[in-house]
Amino acid sequence: MQLIATTMEGLEPVLVRELEALGAQDIAQLRRAVSFEGDLELQYKANYTLRTALRVLQPVHQFSAEHEKQLYHGVREIDWKQYLDVKGTLAIDPVVTSEFFKHSQYTALLAKDAIVDQFREQTGTRPDVNIEYPSLRIHLRIHKDQVYVSLDSSGDSLHRRSYRRDTVAAPLNEVLAAGMIGLSGWNGSTPFVDAMCGSGTLPIEAALMAINRPVQQLRERFGFERWPNFDSILWKKVKAEADAAEHTPAYPIIASDKDPRARNATSINVMAAGLERVVRIEKHPFEKFSPPDTPGTLIINPPYDERMSLEDAISFYKSIGDRLKHHWTGWDAWVISGHKEALKHLGLKTKHKIPLLNGAIECGFYHYELF
Repeated sequence: MQLIATTMEGLEPVLVRELEALGAQDIAQLRRAVSFEGDLELQYKANYTLRTALRVLQPVHQFSAEHEKQLYHGVREIDWKQYLDVKGTLAIDPVVTSEFFKHSQYTALLAKDAIVDQFREQTGTRPDVNIEYPSLRIHLRIHKDQVYVSLDSSGDSLHRRSYRRDTVAAPLNEVLAAGMIGLSGWNGSTPFVDAMCGSGTLPIEAALMAINRPVQQLRERFGFERWPNFDSILWKKVKAEADAAEHTPAYPIIASDKDPRARNATSINVMAAGLERVVRIEKHPFEKFSPPDTPGTLIINPPYDERMSLEDAISFYKSIGDRLKHHWTGWDAWVISGHKEALKHLGLKTKHKIPLLNGAIECGFYHYELF
C-alpha cells in the first residue's frame, strides 16, 4: 500500500534515509513529506521508530473539487465502513491552500457531514466526533482543485515522545532536533555535545539515536490501534524486535547549560526518558566549557529572539566563535539560529548552511569544521 510520512521542511532527506533503512520501496521525496510503499508491518515500524516523521498517512482517495458539492460528494463516495464502525468516533484535520476553499474548518465540516450522512443513510445512525482521541483521524488536504483524503495511522503527532515533562523558553521540537542530528551526519560513533541544552531535547534525541531505542517506546497509543484491521500480534512483534535492537552507546552524550533552571528541566526530561546512564549533565557556561578529548559533534541552539538586543547578540555570538576557534579544534560544530546579523560575527567559515524553520522563525543550520 502507499503511505506518506510527513515531516518539517528541510528534513526530507533525513526521512528518506530512515525509510530506506526500514526497507521501504518506491520512496519519493516531496515537500514536507516522503511517499513510499509498504505493508502493514512497515506502517507499524514507521510509526514506532521514525525519528523525523510527524505523521504516517495512508491515502485512500484523490479527486478534483472547485465547490462545496464536489467536495461533499467526493468524500461521500469513499466506502467509510471499511475504516470506521458506526459506534466509533472521527476527527478531521484539514490543510487547505486553495482559491476555491477559503476556510479550512468549513471544509472539515463538509467532509464530516459527508461521512456521517453516508452512515445515517446506510444504518440509520451515525458516528460521533471526538477531536482528542477519535477511533479514526482523517487527514484532508486541499491544494488548488485537488483533494487528498488520507487516514492518519499515527493518531497524535509523532513529535510527542512522552518524555517532555519540563521546559524552558522556546524548546526545540523533537522532530526538528532529531532532524538536525541527522543532517549533521552524527551517528553515535563519536562524542556528542550540546553546550546550550535548554530543556534537553537535542541530547535526549541524540541519546535515543546512539542506543538505537525506538523514539515512541513510551507512547501509550497510536491511531492504527483502533482501526478495524489492527493486527495486535504483528504489532507486538514489531515492538519486540525494535526494542531488542537497543545497544550500549559508544560515547557519553553531554548536555550543559549555565542556567540552573535549564539543567533542572533537562534532568527531569532525561529521567523521564530513562536515559540517566547515557546523558551526562554538566553546569558550565559555554565560555568555560572544555570539550572531551576525543573530537565529535557539537550542536548548539543559542538565543536569537527579539529579547536580545543587536549589540548584545553580536557580542554573544562573537564570544561563541572565539571559544570554538580556540578550544574545539577537530570538532564539527553546528549552530541553528535565526539571527542572521549576529551570525556574521562568529568569525568562522561556513561549510554548509541548511534553511530550517524553528516554529515560525526562519533559521539557518550552519556547519563549521574547526581546524
